[in-house]
Amino acid sequence: MNRNLNKIIMGIDPGTNILGYGVIAVGQKGPEYVTMGTMDMRKEKDPFRKLDTIFTGLGRLMDMYHPDYVSIESPFYGKNPQVVLKLGRAQGAAITAALHRGIPVHEYAPRKAKVAITGVGSASKEQVCNMIRKILGIGIEPDHLDATDALAIALCHYYQLMNPLADVKPSSGWKKFLADNPDRVKG
Repeated sequence: MNRNLNKIIMGIDPGTNILGYGVIAVGQKGPEYVTMGTMDMRKEKDPFRKLDTIFTGLGRLMDMYHPDYVSIESPFYGKNPQVVLKLGRAQGAAITAALHRGIPVHEYAPRKAKVAITGVGSASKEQVCNMIRKILGIGIEPDHLDATDALAIALCHYYQLMNPLADVKPSSGWKKFLADNPDRVKG
């Protein structure tokens, strides 16, 4: 039996205005949709209250769904350093909520998640949403694009669990292999 079956994965697309979350269950039939949604904080003007909302809101969801893993999108580099700082703070509040509950956290770049879901790193949010619909067999309204991005992050982690060698770089030849594995050489 695969050690990764019967697990719950929560994906998070962090944001200080709209944060997306998605939860999948992984069983013998593969990934199955559990829930998704957004936390809309656009009316809150205090940036520190937003962080508290992220920490407590995601904490409640984690207490409700008991994820075995949390996967979160890493902040992307933009032209405005203030935006990256705000995203990093939102990510930190989400990560802290998970770690506070002893849940391991895994971070994925937006491009990696898009490749995992669509095969194309420059895919649009709409393309990701369409593939999420097909993969999970669910109907999703277009106004949930932050939530479908979170489901994509959760699915990216699922695919990583199923293929842990996906990130292993090919060796540079026998010389490197022998240097890295002296115990495997018979004299």
